[in-house]
Parts: sequence; structure tokens; C-alpha cells
Amino acid sequence: MPEFLRKVCGLTRPEDVALCHALGAECTGFIFVETSPRRITPEAVAAMPKGRSMRVGVFAEADRIAVRDAARTAGLDLLQLHGGEDPAFCRSLGPERIIKTLRPESLSLEDLERELERFAPVCAYFLLDAGTHGGGSGRSLDLQALARVHFPRPWLPAGGLGPKTLLPALAAFRITSLPATMLRLPEASTSATWPMVASDP
Repeated sequence: MPEFLRKVCGLTRPEDVALCHALGAECTGFIFVETSPRRITPEAVAAMPKGRSMRVGVFAEADRIAVRDAARTAGLDLLQLHGGEDPAFCRSLGPERIIKTLRPESLSLEDLERELERFAPVCAYFLLDAGTHGGGSGRSLDLQALARVHFPRPWLPAGGLGPKTLLPALAAFRITSLPATMLRLPEASTSATWPMVASDP
């Protein structure tokens, strides 16, 4: 596993996907949530440039069969679940493919750790999102508080990350270096977020 897993989400244009590949992003993310303004169809994702990046599909409150079918059509490698999916739902889709989203703002740190332990056997990664519902709030996580949490799986912080906030986020976990490609963030890619995988410090 690379030290950093760079993921750009909410992609809808082939040229943006190609740029992500050129900059070395390990994951390209596509939203399949009906209410999202960045929603895309599985067929459109299938037609996108593939490159070496893993394709991530974002789902919320979707039927298991709908997720499975979208994953097959779009050629998804990972499934990012943003709804109230339980461990059995995750297990049915393959734990090695699951990124399970949790929202620390709606949980105490003790409850967050309990949820992490509950889902750890049925997911490959966690994504911790700012806000209490939905996604793409632009708000930042309290990374200083999260630095005290034990993470049983690699995890991705999401929310308010960008060129001005990435380095402080890394500093919260005592990470002092990063690949140069993480610093070359195009200003035009306003829909992009660049979470990292952070191990337990």
C-alpha cells in the first residue's frame, strides 16, 4: 500500500479524469447519488479514460443490487458507502472493496471508535467526512481530535481539504513529507478533494 492514497472525487469530465491520471492520483471517484449535482451514470464512467487509477463509486442509501450492477457496468474497484449501510450490507458486496464513511461530528470519540471496530472486519478503508449528513460540505474535520483515535483500518479524511489546508492536516499526524504531485493541485479542479490515507500515528 502506498504511504499516501490520493483520491479525487466528484469527477464528471473525461479531461479531469485524464488530469488525475497524469498527476498520479491512485483513485478517481464518481458519484452515483441521485440528489448530487455531480451525479454521473455508470455508462458514462465506463467510457472515461481508465489509466492506472482505481475507480471509486460513491453511493448513499442505495439498494445492494443497484450498487452491484453499477459497479459491474462502470468497472468500479472500490465502493464508497455514505448511507446507513450495516456490516452485513458491506460484507455482501465484498469487504476488500468497501470504503465505509463515518461522520465524527455526529459521534463522540468513544462512539466513533466503537463504529470503527464494528465495521473494520467488513471494509478496506474508512472515510471520515465533515458535517453530519450528505457530503461535499467544504467544512474541515477536527484533525487534532482525530489524532487521538485508534484506527483499525487506513482512513481518508474528507472535507475542506485543499492547497491551503492539506499541510496542516498532515502536520496533525506528524507527517512531514509528501509526494510532489500532491502539491500540484490545479485551481480549476474545484470539485476535487485530496484525502490521504493516514495510519495510526
